[in-house]
Amino acid sequence: MSKHSFYQTDSAVTIQIPVKGLKKDQVQVQTTDSTLHVDTKIPSNGSDYALDLELAYPIDSSRTNFTVTGTNIEIKLYKRQAIQWLCLDAQSTVTKALPPVIMSRPLIEKAPSYPSSSQRAKNWDKIEAEIKKDEKENKDEMGDANAIFARLYRDSDEKTRRAMNKSMYESGGTCLNMNWEEVSKGRVTCEPPEGMEWKKYDS
Repeated sequence: MSKHSFYQTDSAVTIQIPVKGLKKDQVQVQTTDSTLHVDTKIPSNGSDYALDLELAYPIDSSRTNFTVTGTNIEIKLYKRQAIQWLCLDAQSTVTKALPPVIMSRPLIEKAPSYPSSSQRAKNWDKIEAEIKKDEKENKDEMGDANAIFARLYRDSDEKTRRAMNKSMYESGGTCLNMNWEEVSKGRVTCEPPEGMEWKKYDS
């Protein structure tokens, strides 16, 4: 079965399915605002090919279009929101685990780097200042913890994102650590608010 891949802008997702020798009238593409179905036959061996997806985010199905080249089926899905798709499938653990990240605003700062302890403090000050500024200007976007997490996650490099995910997961959501050098050394423990104690939930 041919593997599919995709790339995106803030307004559309383009899916590529590598199948050679097809004509457009040999391919059927159907979408709703939340699903995608592709059906064709692979010319090289005559086998059926079908792709069925429950999409990660809503699309405008009235604008869906596709083209067939000598080597690919290319399907263009138009987003309802300018959200970065980490994968196509709504059932993916990646889609479920991470908050949506808005693509429409360009990144200004580079991901933080920590060559020394003094540099770390300086970068944390910048992050805190940016969060406070966004909270005032964009209360709807930055008004809760998920939005702040998404803002930090969007502006971070791969190691920082890995540190954020690991620390939040292992601490039960009580500790956010963006320093992979620290987080990678072992399990992140739960840190309840002052005056409270952590108790394991028994169902």
